[in-house]
Amino acid sequence: MCHHCNRRDRIPSKCPTCGSARIRYFGTGTEKVEDEIRNLFPGARPLRWDFDVTRGKESHEAILEKFIQHQADILVGTQMIAKGLDLPLVTLVGVISADTSLNLPDFRSGERTFQLLTQVAGRAGRSILGGRVILQTYAPEHYAVRAASRHDYAAFFEREIAFRREQGYPPYNRLVRLVFTHSNEQRAQEGANAMRRLLLTRLAQRGLPALDLIGPAPAFFHRVRGEYRYQLLVRDRTHTRCCRTSPSRSAGAWTWTR
Repeated sequence: MCHHCNRRDRIPSKCPTCGSARIRYFGTGTEKVEDEIRNLFPGARPLRWDFDVTRGKESHEAILEKFIQHQADILVGTQMIAKGLDLPLVTLVGVISADTSLNLPDFRSGERTFQLLTQVAGRAGRSILGGRVILQTYAPEHYAVRAASRHDYAAFFEREIAFRREQGYPPYNRLVRLVFTHSNEQRAQEGANAMRRLLLTRLAQRGLPALDLIGPAPAFFHRVRGEYRYQLLVRDRTHTRCCRTSPSRSAGAWTWTR
C-alpha cells in the first residue's frame, strides 16, 4: 500500500515491465526491522513508531511515554523519531539505508540527508553515558554522509555550496517551482506544457534571457491522493548573491489545481 496515493496491490513475483523473476525487496521496512530485532535479541522489548501505528489520537505521546518509562528497550521508527527527542538513556542509534534520500530528484537532497543523519545521531550520547551511531549506507564516500558521521557542518557546507554554485542553484540563483495537479494525468501534463509555452513567449517578448525553464516533468511524488502532479522550474540567473556563512533558502512553490 502506498501511503501517498493510497494505491493497493499484491506483491509482484515478476517484474511488471520485463517479466523477469529476478525481483526482490530493496530496503527494510520498520516491521521487518522489528522482526529481525526480536530474532537477534529475544530478551529485548522493541517498540515501533511509524505511520501505521500512530493514526489514533495522542498515539505519538503514548508511544514516547512508554519508551521514556522504560517499558521498551529498543525504539524502531521512521524519520519522525529523528527530531527533538531528549532521551538521556539512549546510547546507541542505528540508521538503515542512510543514503535513501540522496537519490530523490531534488537539488537539496544532500542537505536534507545531512540534516536528517545529524538529527538522528543527536538522539544518542545526550548524557554522561556517552553514545555511538552506526550508519548503514551504499554511499559511504558521499560527502553528506561522511560529514554527518563527524558532525562536521563546515566540511559539508563547503562541498554543498560549491555544487550549488556550479549548477546555478539557490542561493546563487532564484528557483521557482510551478506544480500542476489534476485527477486526469493528461490534463495535468497539458496544463504544465501550456504554461511553458506561455512563459517562453513572455520571456521572448520582454527580453529576459537570464530566465530559463526546466521541464515540465513528473513531480516527486507523481501522484498524491488521487491527483497527478507535473512540475515546471523557472530559474533566474540574475540573482548572484554569494552565500558562505549560512545554508541556502528553499525554492519557492506555487500550486495550481484545476
